[in-house]
Amino acid sequence: MSVITVGSMAFDAIETPFGKVDKIVGGAATYIAYAASNFVTPVQQISIVGYDFPKEEMDELKKRGVQLDGVEIVPDKKSFFWSGKYHNDMNSRDTLITDLNVLADFKPVVPDSFQGAEFVMLGNLSPDVQLSVINQLKTKPKLIVIDTMNFWMDIALDGLKEVLKKVDVLLVNDGEARQLSGEYSLVKAARSILKMGPKFLIIKKGEHGALLFHENHVFCAPALPLEEVFDPTGAGDTFAGGFIGYLAKTKDISFENMKTAIIVGSALASFCVEKFGPERLKEVTKEDINTRLKEFVQLANFDIDLV
Repeated sequence: MSVITVGSMAFDAIETPFGKVDKIVGGAATYIAYAASNFVTPVQQISIVGYDFPKEEMDELKKRGVQLDGVEIVPDKKSFFWSGKYHNDMNSRDTLITDLNVLADFKPVVPDSFQGAEFVMLGNLSPDVQLSVINQLKTKPKLIVIDTMNFWMDIALDGLKEVLKKVDVLLVNDGEARQLSGEYSLVKAARSILKMGPKFLIIKKGEHGALLFHENHVFCAPALPLEEVFDPTGAGDTFAGGFIGYLAKTKDISFENMKTAIIVGSALASFCVEKFGPERLKEVTKEDINTRLKEFVQLANFDIDLV
């Protein structure tokens, strides 16, 4: 059961209250692949990198069952680079540098060997790029999930609305849900967004968990209280990778199974923030994941006598 993931493979420079790194591998597709490969292979990567992207990182991904046939390597340009500084609350950050480099010319091509994938994860990219991937798929996937952000709502709202008509699951944070819908109440926002096309909506609330909406159903997933958060970069993409990886493994896209998939995604994201970049994700074992999933169960499990 294969998963196509489309997104950036990049370098990040990150400063948090716990320290800083000047250059570490990042990018949405990188985090998604590391998370999803715990549950399903192959993960079929579509991205673009420059001459400077490390070969050892490519080799590490291949070892985990990530197919890189869809990754274009541009020999005379640098990879996408982002630099940011997090505030003390670790929820807000300032972007210091964004160098698009090769990403400015990204025109994804779905290789013939990737056709027929039943699960597709479209990372946070321009709606035009997301739409071009959807239009290249010769058979309709079982599930298409997309991530987006306020930037695209500001400059490409019409394009984003076109994409929303063709996808099954939308991932946004609470601020983005409010911006997209024009509603402050997240319940009203969800109702409005679901009318735009997606069957399911996940609203990420960072350290406060996530909400899943489908028709008249709502599920609230907790976030694991962590003593130390070193680096939240990539946590949302890791969540997405765990979410779609679990769905692809179980081949079940019901609301009930998505509730479990959200907990799985949250568990993977809770590992991601423990070190800079994707370093912690490279160490995680199946046993680690199962132990953390049990912690999530204990967090939300209670008996109650009805009054």
